[in-house]
Amino acid sequence: MVISSRGDAGPGMWRQEAGAVVRRVAPFPEQAIAPYAIFAGLQIPRVPTEWAPHSHPRHELVWVRGGTLTSRVADRIFTVSEGYGLWMPAEVVHGGRATAGAEFHEAFFAPDRTPFAFEEPVAVEMTPLLESLLTHLSRTDLDAAARARAESVVFDVLHPSQRQFALQLPGDPRIDTIAEALLDDPADSRSLEEWARSLGVSDRTITRAFRHATGLSFAQWRQALRVHRALTLLSEGLDVTTISEELGYAQPSTFIAAFRRITGTTPGAFLDARETPEGVRNPVSGVQNS
Repeated sequence: MVISSRGDAGPGMWRQEAGAVVRRVAPFPEQAIAPYAIFAGLQIPRVPTEWAPHSHPRHELVWVRGGTLTSRVADRIFTVSEGYGLWMPAEVVHGGRATAGAEFHEAFFAPDRTPFAFEEPVAVEMTPLLESLLTHLSRTDLDAAARARAESVVFDVLHPSQRQFALQLPGDPRIDTIAEALLDDPADSRSLEEWARSLGVSDRTITRAFRHATGLSFAQWRQALRVHRALTLLSEGLDVTTISEELGYAQPSTFIAAFRRITGTTPGAFLDARETPEGVRNPVSGVQNS
């Protein structure tokens, strides 16, 4: 269960995978980490894992290796691929899903000791330096001086990515049915005209509603959603042909063109960048470039 575009508890980001585990987050052990401005850790889900809607009293930074993380926050979906992280401000309710076997890293920041404030969820580029520092801070045997030095450098090098990768959900009752259906099945190929007949509205109404709510046309929004889903499927090792079929494309070349149009790179180049730590990493902007 995660937050739906209507703000209440609703279906997951995508159709739940077989064997997926839904977890509720345990109460935050504030007393155990109170001495730290930054507390970092690691877990590796063995199966596809979803986290029910929750929030934290501290800011949270999450990133993954060897998989993807998808998080839904009210009317936005964030897809976190390798090389990028997601900053979640304290007390913001969010749900999430990690692919099986992904290394799931998280770091918590004490709000009163963090010298900056991102008021909204924001993508962060996980540079090798930033990752190394946070891994260093996951140790519990650091003395106070060593921890303070590392935390200071983290605050200096942690910055929002130049491009964000969020998909705006409509949040408009006239078209939320369409969005939820496509979230459940991105391969749904019903045309704008077919949706208009089904909902008893004009196709012009749907077009204007999508433009007003998301900044994209219906076709552009569906393409962006499919690419967000494709990132997860790529991380699970599926080939381009299989992914294109699962997402409803008639030809792999059509899928590759859509992927390139939205991410600026091909699926193959995206995978190569994931496997090269110092390579050029391309975030996904499901809406528009920052």
